[in-house]
Amino acid sequence: MKSSGHHKIMDADNLTKQIEEIEALSSIYGPDWKTESESSRSYSITIVENKIEAILYVTLPPEYPEQAPPKYELSAPMMDRKKKEELHQALDEVYLENVGETVIYQWVEKIRETLLSIKHPEAQKKKVNVVDLADDLSELQIKCPEIVTGEVIVDRKSSFQGHAAVVTSVDEVNAVLYTLKQNKKILNATHNMYAYRIERQTERGVSMLQDCDDDGETHAGGRMLHLLQILDQRNALVVVSRWFGGIQLGPDRFRHINNAARQVLTQAGMIKK
Repeated sequence: MKSSGHHKIMDADNLTKQIEEIEALSSIYGPDWKTESESSRSYSITIVENKIEAILYVTLPPEYPEQAPPKYELSAPMMDRKKKEELHQALDEVYLENVGETVIYQWVEKIRETLLSIKHPEAQKKKVNVVDLADDLSELQIKCPEIVTGEVIVDRKSSFQGHAAVVTSVDEVNAVLYTLKQNKKILNATHNMYAYRIERQTERGVSMLQDCDDDGETHAGGRMLHLLQILDQRNALVVVSRWFGGIQLGPDRFRHINNAARQVLTQAGMIKK
């Protein structure tokens, strides 16, 4: 009995600390600090430095701050992947240095510091806008394959949308990704994950060229590639854009990513009955 009573005290203690932290953040950041969902204790803060915007979404579990960190998601479309990975690592380090204490203020300031260290937002914009292999489609000298875009799946303010194309080369994969990112809404998605499989004839017979990219949503690309393998897709590219709505979905997000991918492949007539 004693231990459960102790646990209740800890929870009340955590709740008090959370309430104090939220009040402080709200007064420091004003309208940039928003409540996404009072019941699930989800919040967001918009940080703009150097003309670059990032949004940090946090959900406070009952064990925070004494036994667990906040769950967080970072949306920063103008930041390249390497910077995002470094920042995620830095936020984890900040938490480990302050275990048991509130950390959101330190996290926000760490993000601000990172945004300030990024040179030339215009150059950054180009980086995100363009696929690594070529500056634009004319340089690729490739005609972009037809892209089919699926229905939007919405759950707790998060949206998921699939895009599919028949591709026969990595250049065509890049042409599709480049073309999709010309759409500002897709460019500004929190994640644009993709997977592709291309069948190639070689002297030794047929080989399969396949790859995937999580774009910051860990394991999503691998799951999408697995779906293409199960469906025996050849010469297929599937992209899923996700716009995060401020409320953590947990494992449900993978179900929506999978459904968005499968639905658009069916719509494109790429799934053999």
